[in-house]
Amino acid sequence: MFSNAVKLFTFNGFDIKVDPSWLVIASLVTWTLSQEYFPSVLPAASDATYLTMALIAMFGLFASLLLHEWAHSIVARKSGVPIHNITLFLFGGVAELEAEPASAQVEFWIALAGPLMSVFLAFGFWIVSDIFMLGAMHAVLSYLALINLILALFNLIPAFPLDGGRVLRAYLWHTSGNVLRATRIATRAGAVFAYVVMALGIIALFQGALIAGLWQLMIGGFVLIAARSSYQMQLAKTVFAGKTVDALMTRDPVTVGPDMTLAEFINHTMLHHGVSFVPVLEGTVLLGYMDQSVLGAIDRENWANTRIGDVFAGLDHSAVIRPDMTVMDLFEHIQKTHRRKFMVMRDHALLGVITLADLTRYLTLKNLALHTP
Repeated sequence: MFSNAVKLFTFNGFDIKVDPSWLVIASLVTWTLSQEYFPSVLPAASDATYLTMALIAMFGLFASLLLHEWAHSIVARKSGVPIHNITLFLFGGVAELEAEPASAQVEFWIALAGPLMSVFLAFGFWIVSDIFMLGAMHAVLSYLALINLILALFNLIPAFPLDGGRVLRAYLWHTSGNVLRATRIATRAGAVFAYVVMALGIIALFQGALIAGLWQLMIGGFVLIAARSSYQMQLAKTVFAGKTVDALMTRDPVTVGPDMTLAEFINHTMLHHGVSFVPVLEGTVLLGYMDQSVLGAIDRENWANTRIGDVFAGLDHSAVIRPDMTVMDLFEHIQKTHRRKFMVMRDHALLGVITLADLTRYLTLKNLALHTP
């Protein structure tokens, strides 16, 4: 999910990572605390004191977010859901579950664990802050108590993919027995929440609160994208459950031989059949494939006298898949290889081709069928 994240350390068997985007929020929090919040609650202190307080508070927030996600991760691991990474990024933290919860009950307790940890931390910081009574440490600990309480309450909003939205999905899943329907309703709630937050952001911008407005727009946009992608992921798991590449591939695809020129290939194959990915065969032997990336590397004036056999892409193992591969495994393969088009082969014989566009089109049609009365 976070390809640029840097591993900091391993804690309790979980790799703790930080995405570069976290530096943005860390800097923003430190600046806001040192320039606005702490000067207002502790007047007459020095700028160095405010900066030190802000840095301590920022790292306290860092630790609080990690513990919030760690609570999710511990419950997930005990419930049999694999998880190895906890990552901090621009909008907070995320426990990167490697599989969906097996039941509504498991989903409920995984989702609730994070806010419960934040509530526990809020009371813990509040109790410890009373020891200091006044001064810089009291202000820092009071801030951490407040921010953990806000974190818990914000995450309990019933808007997927927030923790409260996951609790809502767990409840709907439990009562209806239909995880896709539950996900659809929970993600719609998430979308409504996202639009409300973005509307508040626009209002804030018109009132001159530039940073607050932009931040609300970014949070709303993130929630909206995450909600929609979560539903699409659940839809894919439901629609493609048990299906293999063999069931969805295009059989007897258009093919070309190595002796065809590029000009002939474009005019008589690509344009005539409306295809952009074509296997190259010599007899029944699969040699490789032609696509637009291969053509793009050849100057247009050379297309008429350049043969496919001189330029085609060879049989890269990442472009060839088995017919018994599950569609969900194919999605993982697409993420790893960043390829979108594949040749399906068995015993060195071409069986068909399958593309990400094929899968997306099938998913769209199935989604329409599910929503048609």
